[in-house]
Amino acid sequence: MKYITFVIPCYNSQDYMEHAIQSALVGGEAVEILVVNDGSTDRTQEIAELYQEKYPTIVKAIEQPNGGHGAAVNTGIHHATGKYLKVIDSDDWLDEQALKKVLSVLMDLEKQHEEVDMLITNYVYEKVGVKKKRVVRYANALPKNCIFTWDDVRHFRMDQYLLMHSLIYRTAVLRQSRLYMPRHTFYVDNVFVYVPLPYVHKMYYLDVDLYRYFIGRDDQSINEQTMIKRIDQQYLVAHTIIDSYKTTDLENRKLRTYMRKHELILMLISSIIAIRSHNPEYLKMKDDLWEYLKQKDPQTYRKLRYSPLGIAINLPGEKGRLFAEKGYEIVRDFFGFQ
Repeated sequence: MKYITFVIPCYNSQDYMEHAIQSALVGGEAVEILVVNDGSTDRTQEIAELYQEKYPTIVKAIEQPNGGHGAAVNTGIHHATGKYLKVIDSDDWLDEQALKKVLSVLMDLEKQHEEVDMLITNYVYEKVGVKKKRVVRYANALPKNCIFTWDDVRHFRMDQYLLMHSLIYRTAVLRQSRLYMPRHTFYVDNVFVYVPLPYVHKMYYLDVDLYRYFIGRDDQSINEQTMIKRIDQQYLVAHTIIDSYKTTDLENRKLRTYMRKHELILMLISSIIAIRSHNPEYLKMKDDLWEYLKQKDPQTYRKLRYSPLGIAINLPGEKGRLFAEKGYEIVRDFFGFQ
């Protein structure tokens, strides 16, 4: 039985993809590794095929025309045979001991004829030049080492919302939610996290530092100047999230609260990118996005727009935008974001 399918989307990843693959190989025959070559023009496919040849029962090399990160993840979900699924970006990697613990938990659950919809672990910011690595943990917000539901969830801080890096979904949940990520679009990991959440009922939090999130390449999508250049893609993702659900309609209060907080963070990121650009066209996009949310879900709009952070990011005029920028810089430097 394959307990976890690891999907590794690759585009011209020859210089770093092997680290990601090797870190997942620690799982041995309990895992499946799908290396999805998204139209690379370097040695990515060759490397993927070499691993497939060496580990034919574990690694599968999948080649497709370029469709972007989301298209590669869509392909991985389609081909996955593992009971659970996790995405590893090709420049990131997994901690070996933490992976062994995750597999041990999933195997124990299987022996007990139990399953969860989502398993959560910590992730580590592996930022170039920083010796003390920042670890995002959830011990204050989630019960540890047991199955729990949304009713058991406590307060998430603003700096510890769920990312793709922290999640292992049950594959059937991803398919049930009809998750589909836009092609040729960055930042779709927000869609991957957000869309399946209403289909999640049983969760498990394992307090281990599994995912190592590399930060430091100049061309990385989270680089601020890169985000400004790709602002249209950030706003496409924000619109996709708004269109996914009217959170007012979600029955479970704690699920609704979390999803609104996740939506608020995405609105704040989209807004600050526009403000940092100093581009009138992008500033109009910011205002239009908030208006779009208002039209789609007025109650959620009021909750987010008139929260302290919603007010701060929408202060009028040049002085208001300067205040928002200074606040962003303080938060960025404190948490070590790029």
